[in-house]
Amino acid sequence: MNAVPEIRPEMQPRVSRKFRLQWEDAQQAWVLLYPEGMVKLNQSAGEILKRCDGAHSVDELVADLERTFGTTGLHADVIAFLAMARQQHWVEV
Repeated sequence: MNAVPEIRPEMQPRVSRKFRLQWEDAQQAWVLLYPEGMVKLNQSAGEILKRCDGAHSVDELVADLERTFGTTGLHADVIAFLAMARQQHWVEV
């Protein structure tokens, strides 16, 4: 059984080169495109992934999400999502 990859606050995640993140009008959602198909993302996943540019740390990403949506306490949820996304090879750090 594979361990869930650790995501640390200073890491700078970016969408993997194997995927292309884009807004799909037909789906009314963010999607990850890859040669074999497409992953339709929910709103939260899209908001997180569109901030994964390799230039900002996880802490900066969380701060931006909290500021944008006027909330706090997103750190654990973002870390959990990024760990899953890393395991799926959607993001690189």
